[in-house]
Amino acid sequence: MDPEKLKQYQFEVEREIKTNILPFWTYKTLDKENGGFHGLILNDLTVDPHAVKGSVLCSRILWTFARAFNIFGDKLYLNRANRAYQYLIDYFIDHDFGGVYWKVSYKGKPLEMKKQIYAQAFAVYALAEYAHTTGSAEALHLAMDIYKLIEKYGFEKKYGGYYDACNRDWSLATDMRLSEGDMNAPKTMNTSLHILEAYTNLLRYWNDRNLHSQLKNLILAIKTHIIDPSTYHFKLFFKADWEKLSDTVSYGHDIEGSWLLVEAAEILDEESFLEDIKKVAIKMAEITYRESVAPDGGLWYEGDSKGVTKFDSDWWPQAEAMVGFLNAYQISKEERFLQSSLDSWNFVKKFIIDKKYGEWFWSVDKNRNVNQKLEKVGLWKCPYHNARACMEVPERLNHIINP
Repeated sequence: MDPEKLKQYQFEVEREIKTNILPFWTYKTLDKENGGFHGLILNDLTVDPHAVKGSVLCSRILWTFARAFNIFGDKLYLNRANRAYQYLIDYFIDHDFGGVYWKVSYKGKPLEMKKQIYAQAFAVYALAEYAHTTGSAEALHLAMDIYKLIEKYGFEKKYGGYYDACNRDWSLATDMRLSEGDMNAPKTMNTSLHILEAYTNLLRYWNDRNLHSQLKNLILAIKTHIIDPSTYHFKLFFKADWEKLSDTVSYGHDIEGSWLLVEAAEILDEESFLEDIKKVAIKMAEITYRESVAPDGGLWYEGDSKGVTKFDSDWWPQAEAMVGFLNAYQISKEERFLQSSLDSWNFVKKFIIDKKYGEWFWSVDKNRNVNQKLEKVGLWKCPYHNARACMEVPERLNHIINP
């Protein structure tokens, strides 16, 4: 591909995060009355001041601003990272049992105190980044403590992998669902994937032997049990013994997982192991490329063994496709992956970026109409996927343009 086209891609993505994504979260999301950040903002910027607040959203905001300060050095980003960190430790940390709550009220009163392992993983992910940004020993120790709680109570010793949820006191929960739409399963791909990225990030800043071992074990569990060896799609829901409970395919998770697995294997610094994981990643990217990329470059949302079943294109799979296909190109040097990454970005520019109110829309349907009922900020709508893509892509393109 023409280097000038790659430079333009790099320029546009950097401009997007600096002039749209980060300014939106910097200025339009602050809860100035109750602290932290608002829990719900609609597409037209209508704020629900009484909306609940989720630890996952808080952690993702914390990670985003900590990472952004590391890259861009703007002290305003550090200010927002400090704000998210303070709210996390003041209201989401369970000072009696450890770990983070799932939800609190708009005033910070605990509402759902169960220990969703997914939320613990995002707290570890964000706290490790913030510790790196600020040198905070407190933040690093919090990340280490939550990691140890995940290992003590969430790790399933007989078959490997991790349970999805515990009660507040870390006894095993009976309802492990992340959301009402999810299956109540002991183990899931989604939780496993985000433990993977959390442990990867923590290992960058804390070289612990057990953490290293458990990260490698998790990569192997994902490769052995979660990736379908016949299709290279992720399987999503499991019994404790890894028996599959669903045939649904999540295309966004497939392409996201392809690059997160490589990132995790890279930090282990074991060359033969990394090369094996890279081969798996290419096969995952290949199946995503063949089955779920629409003619206009967008990524469909879900499918099964018969094909696409949900034709929406949500914001986060597009962001992950930008990185995942670029990662596949870096490994394979196959031009089609590079073009697909650029196509994903062009789709985002055309359909997903909200040019009136800022940030990205949650979703467009098959006809590329925006779903206005879905929020701009919420328990799940966050700056993490798109901000991360807009920080990952320029760095990767720089390596491609200047090898």
